[in-house]
Amino acid sequence: MASITYKLTQKGLAKPPKWLPDNIHYETMMGSIAYGVSQDNSDLDVYGFCISPKDDVFPHLRGEIIGFGRQINRFEQYQEHHIMDNDARAGKGQEYDLTIYSIVKFFQLVMENNPNMIDSLYTPNDCVLHITTIGQMVRDSRDMFLHKGSWHKFRGYAYSQLSKMSGKTEESKRYESVLKYGYDLKFAYHTVRLVLEVEQILTESTIDLRRNCDMLRAIRNGEWTEEKVRQWFSDKEMALEPLYNSSKLKYKPDEAAIKELLLNCLEQHYGSLSNVIEKPKAVNQLVSDIEAILEKYRS
Repeated sequence: MASITYKLTQKGLAKPPKWLPDNIHYETMMGSIAYGVSQDNSDLDVYGFCISPKDDVFPHLRGEIIGFGRQINRFEQYQEHHIMDNDARAGKGQEYDLTIYSIVKFFQLVMENNPNMIDSLYTPNDCVLHITTIGQMVRDSRDMFLHKGSWHKFRGYAYSQLSKMSGKTEESKRYESVLKYGYDLKFAYHTVRLVLEVEQILTESTIDLRRNCDMLRAIRNGEWTEEKVRQWFSDKEMALEPLYNSSKLKYKPDEAAIKELLLNCLEQHYGSLSNVIEKPKAVNQLVSDIEAILEKYRS
């Protein structure tokens, strides 16, 4: 099945790099649809990843020396918002926001436990719009990306949402709702969502994005006061501190294993990488790791 980006490009509505539509391996619906709190007027947020041309991932193939001379900008992501397809949904129309990352950038962000990127791998199956063998490899391996750093990332994002909750700018498309309820319901439910997600990560090493959809929907419908949201967040944050310390989740990502998955994906796409990179033998890698540790303590 062709990707949404491909279909919108064929209609002349989206304008990604020419090579991109044929090289997308994963697309999924994000936002309120993925969290089970969508409304009829919700835009369709689509996230995914692609694999760019080989000499973009391995620039030495085109003669570029990293750090020397003129550096060619490498592809990291394609974004295009407010793409209106009037023919979608049997003529009712649909507005799309597209964000497609290079697989390298995608892996880096997921490894850092960026909440949006983590969520994109845990969307319910009915949200997945396009997936290839490579996309399935990554989705099947999603739990390997999770680590205790998620607590700091998700809490930081939650604080950001909390700080925006009281905003009352007239430019906001939710301005009337903010006036009615006294605070921004969307930022409120995202605050709660992020904390509940990281609780699942710390206790279960996985995420069900729709597990708490009834609570999130109630917040988005204005059934909670701003004071209740803030008190809930404060209490939950305090409860999660000891949970972070007792969690059996690894403290940091297994970068070597994640890199191996990335190389497997690239090899599946390009074919053999033997003429591009030299994979170190296990013994050599172990020696390098030991030397790196010793050098760290020497300094």
